[in-house]
Amino acid sequence: MGAGNDIALLSAAALTSPVWGYHLLTTGKWRTDWAARFGRCAPVTRTAPRSILIHAVSVGETNAIRTLVEAIHRETSWQVICSSTTDTGIVRARSLFEPQHRVVRYPIDLTRSVNRFLDAVQPDLVALVELEVWPNFIAACHRRSIPICVVNGRLSDVSFSRYRLLRPLVRSMFSGLDAVGAQTRAYADRFEAMGVPRKCVQVLDTMKWDTAQIAGQVDGAAALATAMGIDRSRPLIVAGSTAPGEEKLLAETCPPEAQLLIAPRKPEWFDAAAAVAPGIVRRTRHPDGTTRPCDGTRIFLLDTIGELRKAYALADVAMVGRSFLGLYGSDMIEPIALGKPTITGTHHQNFADAVEALVAGGGLEVTADPGRVAAQLLADPARANALAARGRDVIRARQGSTARHLDMLRATMPTSPA
Repeated sequence: MGAGNDIALLSAAALTSPVWGYHLLTTGKWRTDWAARFGRCAPVTRTAPRSILIHAVSVGETNAIRTLVEAIHRETSWQVICSSTTDTGIVRARSLFEPQHRVVRYPIDLTRSVNRFLDAVQPDLVALVELEVWPNFIAACHRRSIPICVVNGRLSDVSFSRYRLLRPLVRSMFSGLDAVGAQTRAYADRFEAMGVPRKCVQVLDTMKWDTAQIAGQVDGAAALATAMGIDRSRPLIVAGSTAPGEEKLLAETCPPEAQLLIAPRKPEWFDAAAAVAPGIVRRTRHPDGTTRPCDGTRIFLLDTIGELRKAYALADVAMVGRSFLGLYGSDMIEPIALGKPTITGTHHQNFADAVEALVAGGGLEVTADPGRVAAQLLADPARANALAARGRDVIRARQGSTARHLDMLRATMPTSPA
């Protein structure tokens, strides 16, 4: 089985090599720790009788497990090891969890790579965030009697459609999951349809409600404004997690009295975003505020990772990208938790449940015309404040998923080390 999976993966990699090869070269992502990607990581020193590996593929998934890692550390005696696939995910995981918890690179799903990785990490339980099921990894865990859970489980429309086409090939992979904590009933039904036994699937909501920190201020926000030369006397719109094309749309439709700070979702999109407006101010050009932009600047670019929360804290209105031009949305819970009137686009399939809850509670604006709605909110502070307050009420009402996920993990953790 392992050899067959290896052949399939390598064949797919060869067929698609012009695409991913070009992507690696043009984005600079070929400069990575390839040894770790092939499972060569330093052995993890055992510090507790039991250990759990929590795998989050990238930044968003890593952010989603913050409260879960904290709860495990606070309420159990388990050793926590966190892994990620992407470079940005590794950086974020290290900033959140080290030095208290070990962070490692998740390997490419080849038999030898996976075995080397598991030899080094030696987990007693594995928790995969949202989905991230790979056949060789699951098979290797089974051979070692390591149970596998999915936390914050999500099977989007696109993923479900793709997996359904391959159901005869991937059914054994899904049936090998020991527990799934799904975000919604619809996602739970999809996991069952792919082969996860019904008794192994629970609907636990999303932990993103719990990771939302309801606060009025964020450390470092004022320093960010000073460094970039943002005029605090003028309204500021912060557009977070934008995708190519959206930056131009938002710059062109930004109300004339407002400043706009754009934060693209991926580093490889920074340079293109910088070209959407003459005189745009890049965060990396003003790291400490010693060089101030010219008076009258109204468009700013946050071309760093890990500062979006600070930027949202400065906003008079927040916009959430990847939702205006046909993609699948981004997380809108964070700016709402900070008390910001928030706008998202009509393309938000990946966050449909959260959008539905927030809209039903009157705490989120969904529109195809973000500039117009932003202008209305800036002109009507009472409406903007009410929108933000209702959004926070929805978040408070939905919190508690982390505790339910921890109960599921406790029930799945072996009584003795693997």
